Amino acid sequence: MKITFLGTGTSIGVPEMRCGCAVCTSQNPKDIRLRTSVLIEDDHTHVLIDCGPDFRAQMLHHKVDTIDAVLVTHEHYDHVGGIDDLRPYSFVKTLPVYAEKFVIEHLLQRIPYCFGSNKYPGTPQLELMEIEAGKSFSVGSLDILPIRVMHGKLPILGYRIGSMAFITDMKSIDDTQVALLKDLDLLIVNALHTKEHPTHQNLMQAINFAERVGAKETWFVHMSHRVGLHDFVDARLPKHIHLAYDGCVLNI
Repeated sequence: MKITFLGTGTSIGVPEMRCGCAVCTSQNPKDIRLRTSVLIEDDHTHVLIDCGPDFRAQMLHHKVDTIDAVLVTHEHYDHVGGIDDLRPYSFVKTLPVYAEKFVIEHLLQRIPYCFGSNKYPGTPQLELMEIEAGKSFSVGSLDILPIRVMHGKLPILGYRIGSMAFITDMKSIDDTQVALLKDLDLLIVNALHTKEHPTHQNLMQAINFAERVGAKETWFVHMSHRVGLHDFVDARLPKHIHLAYDGCVLNI
């Protein structure tokens, strides 16, 4: 399985507009972060997790030719703002978009022209597929288990696919859901910055969660400029925990 980090930044991205901090002015490419999204691939299936406002730029940069499905974690704009740009990936066949009922309702309200019965010519050909936490489903050769996590008070989804799991925007998780993360080779999870936050894990909380899950390797995403310079922070993490960066590719 191949995992490509298309973006590893928070909702504003890095550099942050109007900011002159050391991270936002860094010349290290690893300190430049588009909105968080990953592409999961095996020999037969290509699945995108989240489709934010940087989606078009991410696809052009990585020259991605095929997407078989999109998994949505939740309805916030930095995770769904690129859905209209899925058009080139749905010219030949309808592209399924998997999300919870609540998220589907929000998408129907925000971009109804993509899903109505009398769609405007040229809109993406998408099929909204309702899923539930704890109920597995398959996309091609990939078996997917939605995991319930809490984004502050908002229930959202993480996804376990084989021996890897992707979780973003999490603040807390129930013990019953942690039990579904046993025996992971790879955990991808959010680490916003170093301070306390009402709806996101900070860096220390993310480290503690990584140790709790016990995956062989953990990579952090959804980071703001306040997490610090990539090379400085990454060098001080436990040896099996890493800061992800845009363009990073892992194979498990």
